Amino acid sequence: MRLREHRTQARRGFTLLELMVVVMILVVLAGVAVPTYMHYQEEAKVKAAYANCETLAKAAQAYQVENGVFPPSLEALTVMQPGGKTPLLEPRYLIDPWGKPYGYTAQGGHLTAYGKPDVYTTDSNGRMIGNWQTVPGEG
Repeated sequence: MRLREHRTQARRGFTLLELMVVVMILVVLAGVAVPTYMHYQEEAKVKAAYANCETLAKAAQAYQVENGVFPPSLEALTVMQPGGKTPLLEPRYLIDPWGKPYGYTAQGGHLTAYGKPDVYTTDSNGRMIGNWQTVPGEG
């Protein structure tokens, strides 16, 4: 009986096996959580790119209303406008969520009938994202 009391008093920490099991559980959870997080992060970038394409196209249309012609490039939206008017956009808005500049065609082929320019980019998988498309999953 005295020997048993001595053993229970001496055991105060975790065994190496218990620690290894906890570490394995954490690794499995991280292995599931990280790819899921990355997927949602990529989806958020795609949705932001769609919204930015539409916003840039509307800024180009505002330029056209003010000046009678579409801007020659998106960069024209970030400089002092004719007649001393302030720029329509800050330069940081011309960069997509992946760090590339947005593409622009003043008289684009997709929305020419509607009098809109084409603003576009590509996602990390090379898929085209443009203001003439609808956001996937949002109809």
